Amino acid sequence: MTSEALPIFRYHPDPVATGAFEQRPTRCVGCGQDRGWAYAVTPYAEANLRDALCPWCVADGSAAATFGATFTELGEDVPAAIPQSVRDELAHRTPGFSAWQEERWLFHCDDAAAFLGAAGWDDVGHLPDAVAQLHAQAESWGFGREDAEAFVGSLDVDGDSTAYLFRCLHCGTHLAYADAG
Repeated sequence: MTSEALPIFRYHPDPVATGAFEQRPTRCVGCGQDRGWAYAVTPYAEANLRDALCPWCVADGSAAATFGATFTELGEDVPAAIPQSVRDELAHRTPGFSAWQEERWLFHCDDAAAFLGAAGWDDVGHLPDAVAQLHAQAESWGFGREDAEAFVGSLDVDGDSTAYLFRCLHCGTHLAYADAG
């Protein structure tokens, strides 16, 4: 095992705190090295690569190239102004995260936002920009104003409904969406 610093991921600044990487002895199927870290989220690929890749093979894109892996499925929600280079970095060189349903990345200022992690009310309650988005989402699901407030107030990292928190890299706006199991 090596003790080198983990690679930096522009759009996922603390992948250890979010659980994307876990420290454990694992021989990476990409580079063949045991660097003491394993990718703990299942990427989209034909092979089962959960716990089989090191952060360096994710960061340099070699895992995506070698195994046809995608770490974040972007879907059709990507704004047209987002450059293809950003889409490629998210899909092929940025660790993803696990959500109750299919995860989705958020965007702001014509760029991808940084994923900060799963969040509950205690994490987002002091962030009015994120709270406003969560209320709007609940109301779009058909909740009335009071029910939307109750729903957002009940968000819990370990509960049945969780928020996923992001921050714009350019203006600092906090973004969030909720997901339920």
